[in-house]
Amino acid sequence: MAGAPERGGVLLLHGVRANRLAMIARMRFLNEAGYSVAAIDFRAHGESTGDKITFGQEESADAAAALSYMREKLPGRKIAVIGQSLGGAAALLGQGPITADAFVLESVYPDIGRAIDDRLTAPFGPLGHLVTPALLVVGRTMTGLDPAFLRPIDRIEKLRAPVFVISGVRDPNTHIDEARELFARAPEPKAFWAVEGVGHEDIYFRTNAEYRERIQGFFGKHL
Repeated sequence: MAGAPERGGVLLLHGVRANRLAMIARMRFLNEAGYSVAAIDFRAHGESTGDKITFGQEESADAAAALSYMREKLPGRKIAVIGQSLGGAAALLGQGPITADAFVLESVYPDIGRAIDDRLTAPFGPLGHLVTPALLVVGRTMTGLDPAFLRPIDRIEKLRAPVFVISGVRDPNTHIDEARELFARAPEPKAFWAVEGVGHEDIYFRTNAEYRERIQGFFGKHL
């Protein structure tokens, strides 16, 4: 969706087991604000081919290709990325971080070990801690992915663009202290929003007007 010629662009990257349609509401309000916008289906999601979800490692190539396409279409303009959960990890991992001019990272896990552990302890309590190491071994055997590379918290240090980290205070999948740790490792300029009363869900639909205000304020400074 083309925007005003004096405005930059925004690439929107969806969360796990979602698709580009999950980003339509964000696309609309950003386009109404004058930004050119685009969204993709990651591999193994939506209308894209593929049979394996890699938690951001291989999806990072999809994010990089989409950003390259937007730069071809918007030569000379700044382009930001909004990455939700998997989308934010994809913007940081692989050969990344991708070379966007600003980043909004929503509900992004710091490392795959804690991501799995959080998802197990939420329903099973302390027993979940006992299962996490085995799942990491099984996951590496089945997918070939090395947990050492699935660490967005290490990659965020390499950003050379402003970043806005957003996470729900009640998120059971990425605890708010983990989001704060991710934020702490990011270089300046940066901003943080701990969203009260929100879990691991679509923050835009839970906050709506406040989300729009904060995102446009961030992009107004940096895009």
